[in-house]
Amino acid sequence: MTIEAFDRVHLDGTGIDPITEDEVVAVVRDALTAGRGGRIITPNIDILRRAATDPRARRHLDDADLIVADGMPLIWASRLGGTPLPERVAGSSLIWSLSRGLGRDGRSIFVVGGAPGTTDTAPGATRAAARLAEDCPGLRIAGAISPPFGFERRAAGYARFRAEVIEAQPDLVFVGLGFPKQERVIEKLREHLPATWFIGCGAAVNFVAGDVHRAPRWMQRTGLEWAHRLGAEPRRLAGRYLRHDAPYALRLLARAPRSRS
Repeated sequence: MTIEAFDRVHLDGTGIDPITEDEVVAVVRDALTAGRGGRIITPNIDILRRAATDPRARRHLDDADLIVADGMPLIWASRLGGTPLPERVAGSSLIWSLSRGLGRDGRSIFVVGGAPGTTDTAPGATRAAARLAEDCPGLRIAGAISPPFGFERRAAGYARFRAEVIEAQPDLVFVGLGFPKQERVIEKLREHLPATWFIGCGAAVNFVAGDVHRAPRWMQRTGLEWAHRLGAEPRRLAGRYLRHDAPYALRLLARAPRSRS
């Protein structure tokens, strides 16, 4: 399966691939077999909103090989607009399905993100990688790093981080540092690893490590996962979700029927 097989659905200037989670895994596995790397981005309402007005956010979307909808409002807007996307494809789910798919091919992953370690607890990336390896037969772990806050602004620390990832030569790198930091990190790594796939996966590393609990499946299916996240981290997320993202989502849904014409 090739990326070119999909005609993108456009929402507020962003083209999104009408692709299922299983198809994402098939595209990545086939590309790796052919020696081709790539980049996946999973925009939700917040990323779509930023991309509509911020050229720096837009650049990351324009550079992606696969763009999949991580947010039920995007699915609803596509249906109202008459060009329905088949399903939500969340980074928090792809970290599992891609790992299982690559395990079937005996390939390797590198995990970046998660909480730094303590004297009693291994770093989040290390614990997430161990759990993925246990759950995904055949999967190889090329490495795992939970970098400290602000590491990308320290030249020596970032150079060590970059060298470790590049030396590992992974088939796929999960970068869970939040948008847009994770995209900036991917941008700098990608030029050195042209045969590697990258995906910015937000909180997925924390979910897999068990440090943060993902919303129940019924909340994921009904578009209420944001409410679960808000309840878990109200001080960090309230402004973004309620002041910016919710009004944007309502405007996106209100405009969608007009796009049919």
